[in-house]
Amino acid sequence: MIRIAPTGRVLAVAAAASLALTACGGGGGDTAAKQSESAAPSTAASSAPAAKGDGTLTLGTVLPQTGSLAFLGPPEFAGVDQAVKEINEAGGVLGKPVTKIHTDSGDTSTNIASQSVDKLLAQKADAIIGAASSSVSESIIDKITGAGVVQFSPANTSDKFTTISDKGLYFRTAPPDKLQGRVLGDLIAADGNDTIGILAMQDSYGSGLADQVTKTAEEAGASVVERVDYDPKSADFSADVAKIKAKNPKAIVLIGFEEGAKVVAELVKQGLTTDKYKWYMVDGNMSNTNYQKMPKGTLKGVKGTIPGAEAPEEFRKKLVELSPKLSDFTYAAESYDAANLIALAAEAAKDDSGASIAAKLPEVSKGGEKCKSFKECVDLLKAGKDIDYDGLSGPVEFNDAGDPAVATIGVYQYGDDNKYPGKALEYRTGKIEG
Repeated sequence: MIRIAPTGRVLAVAAAASLALTACGGGGGDTAAKQSESAAPSTAASSAPAAKGDGTLTLGTVLPQTGSLAFLGPPEFAGVDQAVKEINEAGGVLGKPVTKIHTDSGDTSTNIASQSVDKLLAQKADAIIGAASSSVSESIIDKITGAGVVQFSPANTSDKFTTISDKGLYFRTAPPDKLQGRVLGDLIAADGNDTIGILAMQDSYGSGLADQVTKTAEEAGASVVERVDYDPKSADFSADVAKIKAKNPKAIVLIGFEEGAKVVAELVKQGLTTDKYKWYMVDGNMSNTNYQKMPKGTLKGVKGTIPGAEAPEEFRKKLVELSPKLSDFTYAAESYDAANLIALAAEAAKDDSGASIAAKLPEVSKGGEKCKSFKECVDLLKAGKDIDYDGLSGPVEFNDAGDPAVATIGVYQYGDDNKYPGKALEYRTGKIEG
């Protein structure tokens, strides 16, 4: 299914809002008034829909408090909290404080995410930040966008979202897997590995990344001698690892989530240790908490990729002040930027409805005067200027699909303590298209 062009996205947003009003209407006067307000088409160049929000930006989150990506929850919640704190200190949105409601996404083995979305829609969320897992987001996107609400993920990387049917209401600050896959494939080949084994979780995230790593590495002259797509809910990964061991590749690529700790334990058990083989990981299993019970040096030298530019030290300090136990900052900047962009889009639209926010999100991300904080950007908007929000995660600049057109991938390396530092070995920036 082909993603609609820019004009189509705006029309789809307006249509989604109209459908949501019809579906949710219970005969109340407020709903009738809102339908009346939105009856006349906008004549603005942006084609933004007529104002129909309630004047208070309500920001919901569906992020992991439990499940296989629970280790990503703390930095993502902290990023949103810091953004909302700064937004409200700067006067809020449309002259009122932003309301935020945190909920759990769980994972695809539960119905937690769907229940969380129901809760947020009942509390009139205008935009929902989440989920972290691409598969979880796939399971709730129809419910969110069907209600005329913006869904904005700080961590979805599956290529599926570039062409998914979303009524023009889905956005993300994390880049599609094709960029991370290209960077990782290039890295593996550049490290001198001519044979590669891949252990990837069996879902859209794992398969998409594995496909792109394979394509890139093979174009560089390497060969993927074995690829195993495993069930992440499996209790035993011995047979999966044995298939990799049988081919004896120089490099082993691990693509998964929290279950990666079990895969790592099995690799060690079968003798495929990091002093004999080169291991590589991805954002889903790069963690400073998931491997702390393992013997010192288990992950020494392991390299991995995580989308996002280097987060400033000042930003990290602010997050730790909010969440003193925070030790992992993965996707914190992307979550922070998501909240800021939503708030700026509502200010630009002079309306907090999902349709209005979606119509303005591309505009506040590119083409205007550059600014790097909510306060700086909102002051420009109030002065009648167009803005280009350059966030902590990168320049963002949404393309027609709601993806960032340009993104940065960091290459990190684990030390003897089974942790990787906050600063990457290198950062590689590339365009998403092509």
